[in-house]
Amino acid sequence: MKLQNHSRNAGLRSTILGFGAAALIVVGLTSVLNARLALTQSTPQRNPLTVDAVIYALQDSYSREVSYLGLLVAGRKANLGFEIAGQISSLPQRQGSPVRQGEVIATLDDAALQARRRATAADLEQARAESELAQLKANRQRELRGTGAVSKQAYDETRLQAQAMSSRVAAVAARLESIDIDLEKSRLVAPYDGLIADRYVNEGAVVSPGTAVVRLMETASQEAHIGVAAARAAALEPGKKYTVKLRDQAFEADLLSVRPDVDPVTRTTTAVFAIPAQVKGLDGEPVTLVLQEDVPLKGAWLPITAMREGQRGLWTVYRLEPWEGSYRAITEAVEVLDLQGNKAYVRGSLPDLAKVVASGLHRITAGSIVVLQEDQ
Repeated sequence: MKLQNHSRNAGLRSTILGFGAAALIVVGLTSVLNARLALTQSTPQRNPLTVDAVIYALQDSYSREVSYLGLLVAGRKANLGFEIAGQISSLPQRQGSPVRQGEVIATLDDAALQARRRATAADLEQARAESELAQLKANRQRELRGTGAVSKQAYDETRLQAQAMSSRVAAVAARLESIDIDLEKSRLVAPYDGLIADRYVNEGAVVSPGTAVVRLMETASQEAHIGVAAARAAALEPGKKYTVKLRDQAFEADLLSVRPDVDPVTRTTTAVFAIPAQVKGLDGEPVTLVLQEDVPLKGAWLPITAMREGQRGLWTVYRLEPWEGSYRAITEAVEVLDLQGNKAYVRGSLPDLAKVVASGLHRITAGSIVVLQEDQ
């Protein structure tokens, strides 16, 4: 009996202790919940964020720049050489040296030509003297012919001899003129203002007729040869000015002509533009033709800062809808059609004239309550 009473008393104590522990846990949880509620009620509500907004204004098309690449070329350039054979006597010009029209670029050794000229000039003087003597003799016999002192045959012989001597004078004079022409051709003269682009020979070299001595490029006028798509070239008008860029410098250039054929490699046709005199460039430098074209795609312009990268090539923006005197941010998807500087031409699920958060997307999330900067 004593053992049973003892067991019963122990079980009762355990039950009482269990109820006491449970009561303590309930009291503790109640205290924590009350403290949290008090803390929440004492925390002030956050003010709505202030954002800038832009208007999503739909349009049926947009304008963009299209660039076509070409090269700057000299108006005229040629390999210059002598028309006669000879030894190079002087070639003072170096690569890059400027020359003026009519300036002597190089000369040939003309000692042999000068000797031939002196000999031919002496022959001419002798022929002229003999021709004058024959003419005087013919004149005297013509006077004597009237008196019968000279026969007709003798007079004819003298007269024809005088004519032959006159012809000989003309022949020798022509030879002398030919030598003078060769002497002139022994001097290589610049046909136009330009720069010596290259030298192919040096002093002392023996050249044959037509051998290239120097390459001369004109500096007075330059042209831009630009390959343009055939469809675009049909709209170009010769005589009209177009925007051309050289080293990021934009200027207006007159269109001189458009070639009537298409390059089989580039599938473009060449448009030739006159470069203004104040624009200085090097032969072979790249130049760019800038044209404007309309693209018939419906969309609107938004700043790049208004967009956040989404999934599958799409982007997201936050559309603002009125909400209890403020605005609420709603996520919308857009597709980028074109980029120009810091703005993008997009289309998507946005309605026309919707307000869109312009920047600071990292500060807000979908459903955030915001106010506009312009309303502050």
